[in-house]
Amino acid sequence: MKFYDFSATRMNGQEVSMSNYEGKVVLVVNTASKCGLTPQFKDLETIYQEYKDSGLEILGFPCNQFAKQDSGSNDEIYEFCQLNYGVTFTMFEKIDVNGENAHPLYKYLKNKTKGLLGDKIKWNFTKFLIDSKGNVIKRYAPTVSPLKIKDDIEKLLK
Repeated sequence: MKFYDFSATRMNGQEVSMSNYEGKVVLVVNTASKCGLTPQFKDLETIYQEYKDSGLEILGFPCNQFAKQDSGSNDEIYEFCQLNYGVTFTMFEKIDVNGENAHPLYKYLKNKTKGLLGDKIKWNFTKFLIDSKGNVIKRYAPTVSPLKIKDDIEKLLK
């Protein structure tokens, strides 16, 4: 299996194949609306605006598995992201990232890159950087600011 073999459902209910992002650099992030790290939405949107025309895509996956910090409906989450952070990058429906019901894409991403807790996602805003050929390049801890990933993104966009 490769990154491009997976699909996920956008907030609007549309099923999207990751193959739609072939040739792009992709940053996949599990998000939460009521987390101390939620302000990272602002930095993610800043990076998206700066690099989207150069081939960057950011894919947000809300998750309620960490201290129930995204308990709202998909509509409520989407509205929150729009109103509070002006998010324009793609947001998908809420998923599980750990455990038996983890989304297949996250099972794949975790298998490709280990974190501090082995393959488990530690917390909200864990980030995965994927190159334009679909290779998982790096996993970033939740506390790593999206702005600190810019150099790695720029290298892949060149």
